[in-house]
Amino acid sequence: MSRTQTLLYKAGRQAVRLYAHLLLKQDVFWQSLPPKGPMLVVANHPSTTDPFYLLTLFAQPISLMLIESSFQVPIFGRLLHRSGHIRVRRADKHAAFNEAHKRLQAGQSVAIFPEGNHSPRQGGILSPRSGAARLALLTGVPVIPVGIYLRLSQAFTISTKIAGYPTTGYWYLKGPYGMTIGHAMKFEGDCQDGECVAGTSEIIMKQLTSLAKDSEKRVEGSGK
Repeated sequence: MSRTQTLLYKAGRQAVRLYAHLLLKQDVFWQSLPPKGPMLVVANHPSTTDPFYLLTLFAQPISLMLIESSFQVPIFGRLLHRSGHIRVRRADKHAAFNEAHKRLQAGQSVAIFPEGNHSPRQGGILSPRSGAARLALLTGVPVIPVGIYLRLSQAFTISTKIAGYPTTGYWYLKGPYGMTIGHAMKFEGDCQDGECVAGTSEIIMKQLTSLAKDSEKRVEGSGK
């Protein structure tokens, strides 16, 4: 990251931390602290706000992989771009994958949501896309799983058009929000081998499902 990107990133993270402290009932549990150096953070994705709350967990800068429409929101999109996050374009998703690979190889950290979209509104997790598994296999960096739980009924649904495309966001702005950070995982294998990629994806998603359940138990077990 450039100096400007680093300053904007830190300012944004501090603003989100303050907001989360004041208005969210964050319940965060670490099974173990992540190793030093570059890492690939993976998480389930029940709300539009997850990427920003995810950043509050880690001391080092992390580049979020975000869908193109996020960067097209006035003012907000410019801040994302200038903070150094990675745009995932509909027409060229390979470019985002290559950029994430380049950053991991350069010693930077990246966060990706393997579902590729919001989790189902009825609960649970979508089948994964292959990007997270292929990055894990290609780079060999530790994969840090984060299982998120929130009360879906308390998320605000906002549907609009951005750059001509219909977009629906699920904004979770207030209420209990559980996050469980699991043990680091490492994977070896050929990122061009479909069976290896599918197996790696399955392991990642099983871990995210388990961690999200742990978050749910803590949040709902503590009383409503």
